[in-house]
Amino acid sequence: MIQTRANRPQLSDLDPEGAADAVEALSDEAASDALSLMNPAQAAEVVERLTPAHQHRLAQIADARNGAGDWASNLRYEDGSVGRLMQRPIAAFPATTPIVDVVARLRALIAEHLITYIYCLDEDRKLIGVSTFRDLLFAPDGALLGAVAMPNPFSLRPESDQLQAMREVVTRHYPEYPVCSESGRLLGIVRGQHLFEQQAFEISAQAGTMVGVEKEERIATPWQRSLKSRHPWLQLNLLTAFLAAAVVGVFQETINEIVLLAVFLPVLAGQCGNTGCQALAVTLRGMTLGDYRPGAEGRVMRKEAWLGLLNGSMTGLVAGAGMFFMAHSQGRPDAWIMAVITWFAMLVSCMLSGIAGSGVPILLQRAGADPATASSIFLTTATDVVSMGVFLTLATWWLM
Repeated sequence: MIQTRANRPQLSDLDPEGAADAVEALSDEAASDALSLMNPAQAAEVVERLTPAHQHRLAQIADARNGAGDWASNLRYEDGSVGRLMQRPIAAFPATTPIVDVVARLRALIAEHLITYIYCLDEDRKLIGVSTFRDLLFAPDGALLGAVAMPNPFSLRPESDQLQAMREVVTRHYPEYPVCSESGRLLGIVRGQHLFEQQAFEISAQAGTMVGVEKEERIATPWQRSLKSRHPWLQLNLLTAFLAAAVVGVFQETINEIVLLAVFLPVLAGQCGNTGCQALAVTLRGMTLGDYRPGAEGRVMRKEAWLGLLNGSMTGLVAGAGMFFMAHSQGRPDAWIMAVITWFAMLVSCMLSGIAGSGVPILLQRAGADPATASSIFLTTATDVVSMGVFLTLATWWLM
């Protein structure tokens, strides 16, 4: 077990593929110990990357250790479900068990397992009550477990989404929760720590996913693997950047004639990009927290369009003033027209950027992809093309 504890921080710091490589270098006994100390959902991700033969050997060791490998049975549940986080209910006894026998059994179990609650079952292994150690301590002599158990305990379903489960337990603050089938049969337990830990990991991974970083990548991920996962997205970003450059190229004559326009291109692109990112962040947060519902696309996009219009009109006044003073200082007689063009371009571009910021994750979700996947890359392209295109088109129409 000393070797296992030494390996635990290494496995926790690695991405699933790297952790699987580390597990393959251990003996089967040490690997089973290391996996049993991990978050069950993360352990399952590691085991999925092992060969079927290796999985079978580790599962046999886990079964022999009575709960040392909850990941083995959790693989049958979908990724992101409560079932992936389950641990075996070690302290579960029939309601007719005398408390003196329960206590005797617990003395042996607590030496190897962390036990918080004692679960009371009927003859069909359906959960009918929960007891604490205090209940056992003050129970009358000769009492049965069913007599001291709290009836009708709260429980989770294994197929439930982890986010949904977190919402259900957020006001309860129990250290662990029983997981039951639709018929009420006790299947396992989920520790509150693991539930919130997994959700925190998913949320923290979202920022990287937006810019093409896989959610599994960690600080300790080898640079070769990081390069392999990141580089294709950078190539895509380069191609989309060429698209924005092509828009500028179309208006090359206008820029050559009025060089001052080139000074304000990054101003517009930066402001519109930030407006779009704000809409993107709020939309993704709504999807992550379950606030976004199918059918609400129009309402969400209308709100972001309105916000973009208002913010664009106000920031456009400042940008227009800047354009006026720079154009006036250069002696241009059309300084007022250039200021109005800048203001109007900022207004329209920010409005369209708000629509794009909310629309990109919605479109990705409809396509069956993770809404955050490279969303920032697609959004940046949209905002650059829109802001530069609108600005230069207006300048060409009114000034040339």
